[in-house]
Amino acid sequence: MAETVPVKSAGIHRDRFAQLTIYIAAFMVCAAFVWILSDIVRGGVAHLSWSFLVDAPRDAGRAGGIGPILVSTVLVLLVALTAALPLGWMTAALLAEYVSADSTFGSAVRYSLQVLAGVPSIVFGLFGNAFFSIYLGMGFSILSGGLTLACMLLPILVSTGEAGLRAVPDAYRLSAAALGMSRKTTLFHLLLPAAAPSLAAGLLLGIGRAVAETAALLFTSGYVDRMPGSLLDSGRTLAIHIFDLSMNVSGGDASAHASALVLITALLLINIAAMRLTAGWQRRKIVPE
Repeated sequence: MAETVPVKSAGIHRDRFAQLTIYIAAFMVCAAFVWILSDIVRGGVAHLSWSFLVDAPRDAGRAGGIGPILVSTVLVLLVALTAALPLGWMTAALLAEYVSADSTFGSAVRYSLQVLAGVPSIVFGLFGNAFFSIYLGMGFSILSGGLTLACMLLPILVSTGEAGLRAVPDAYRLSAAALGMSRKTTLFHLLLPAAAPSLAAGLLLGIGRAVAETAALLFTSGYVDRMPGSLLDSGRTLAIHIFDLSMNVSGGDASAHASALVLITALLLINIAAMRLTAGWQRRKIVPE
């Protein structure tokens, strides 16, 4: 009995040390976020106003606002999600529910996605410029930039969607089969709602990647800061605008900080809205009324 006490004491100390380490790591992550956010707020909040959100930029962005920039950003994001979401989630459902985990076809698709995820964004930009802008004749346009971003989002959407579907317990599938439900009905009415958190996580990661992208869009959507008239017009996204003000425009730091503050605020609002919509969707689909 005397030898048991030191062993238990050592185990308690190890648990406390591990817990303290986790708390310190979480605190450092939060501190880094607060530090970055406070720096952006301090540099850009004085420049932020309603006119800044709706006016067109003037004097290379030093004056005016970001109205056309916001419109171009939203359009590029909508094009990317419209093209990538159906293809990505259908591929995830195919890999998780209709293809064996150790099949040659499934392994080839997963390997292709891993390679695609590791390709630098500048390479996507060169590909988008060569294929969408030049070969398909779209030029420097919002459509070309959005389709290039869609190619970049596919690995994120497919991997998170497949992981979420595979995490759904097999009891769902067995119960549906016992009730005579088809595989399509089971997928849309049971599995996808159960995997909604993973799908939402992939969607949020994709939105964050698309909104913050610069290198790929420099070669596809272009650099023009005027209001786009159609999807075939060139349009400067918010990330490119921040990059240009910070690197190429002297005296543009205040506008760059204000634009970055708008970008972070938009991402936070999108995250909050997506999490609430996902929680509501799960309650409606899984919990009987």
